Amino acid sequence: MIARPQPVPASRDPLGWCWLITASFLALALHRLAIPSKPYFDEIHYLPAARNLLALTELKNPEHPWLGKELIAASMWALGDNPFAWRLPSALAGALALFAGLRATWWASLSRPATLIAGALLASNFLLFVIARIAMLDPAMLAFAMAAVWLCARAVRRPRHGHIALGLAGLALGLSLAAKWSVAPLAILPGLAFAIARLVDLKGRRAKFFTARDAGPVPGVSLVEAGILLGAIPVAVYLLSFLPLGWFATGAVPFSDVLEFQWRMKDLQESVVKPHPYQSHWWQWVANWRPIWFLYEPVDGAQRGVLMVGNPLTMWLGLPAVLACAIWGWLRRVSSMGAAMLATATLYAASLALWIVAPKPVQFYYHYLLAGTFLTIALALVLGALWHRGRYWRCLAAIAVVASLGLFGWFYPILSSAKLPGTASFLTYTWLYSWR
Repeated sequence: MIARPQPVPASRDPLGWCWLITASFLALALHRLAIPSKPYFDEIHYLPAARNLLALTELKNPEHPWLGKELIAASMWALGDNPFAWRLPSALAGALALFAGLRATWWASLSRPATLIAGALLASNFLLFVIARIAMLDPAMLAFAMAAVWLCARAVRRPRHGHIALGLAGLALGLSLAAKWSVAPLAILPGLAFAIARLVDLKGRRAKFFTARDAGPVPGVSLVEAGILLGAIPVAVYLLSFLPLGWFATGAVPFSDVLEFQWRMKDLQESVVKPHPYQSHWWQWVANWRPIWFLYEPVDGAQRGVLMVGNPLTMWLGLPAVLACAIWGWLRRVSSMGAAMLATATLYAASLALWIVAPKPVQFYYHYLLAGTFLTIALALVLGALWHRGRYWRCLAAIAVVASLGLFGWFYPILSSAKLPGTASFLTYTWLYSWR
């Protein structure tokens, strides 16, 4: 059975807090955003591709979808070719991912404590902050993926506007896929979940499986309509993002060849087999064992570094939290909190499963970004559930939140390319030898 739409008391919705937490995060992400003043890590691939897109010269970086590079190019066109402009789309995408994660937590769980805890944990889980300060494709992928989850959850709670919410969710799914393929397993889940929920809810009326509107998960929307909103729209949006590739002077891809071009992209991604010092495997991400140094060198007059690692508290406590969400969510799936837990555990498993089976030979810790986000929300849901159980449990939840924020403050210099005392400063932050 699926949790039914429930009336939402407006006074309980922490919307104002969601805005405040997001604005605070964005302000911190924008602080010294232009440092380092030179490209670092994968910016060396995406910035030339964006510049060539502006000039319509030669097609570069053809192995990845194009929306992320188009956003970088648009920012450079508006603000100039400078470090702040390169990274501004990522900062805005990080803020959107945070806000969407908060709203998704609220609409799924209807729990004010869980939502506010999710805000604190997501903002301080290291992953979101670091990725919001570098010109890569992952921030846009994450932002639109979380927006899709938010809109789907809202459609279930407010089915009166279900067509609009699901249509916007389909748009967000298409945009996320157009940024990076990492979201592919999630892109099919909303439509699949809708079909399963509709099949269960109809029971003896399965002859109307495709056309019925008086059944869950979103009454008023038929399965055929959901297929268009959550299937056809994402595909169309994804394909349209390739339109600019036909305008290049060299290496152009006419829109009529876009479908065939997808196989070329796949082959290019699988062809990268040269070992990298920071490559890792999925089980190392789960254990927070093998992060990656985006930057560690003297730049802009000081020793600086950026370590892409997960908050130890969040990443390690999040593992039993995901398991608890899977078990507790299944047992109490008819309740709002139970359904939210089960959905979050499923999204985590799907996000991670891609990298377990993907034929991409060289993988990195930042590929855990999407799964790590759902792991963080799973921890927030468990702590939120504990919050409702009494004063003692509230103290434990509060300690976890304060500890997460404290660790973020401690690691902040190595997350934000701040000035470090010297070349050996990395030893202060590499708690495990594998982090070096």
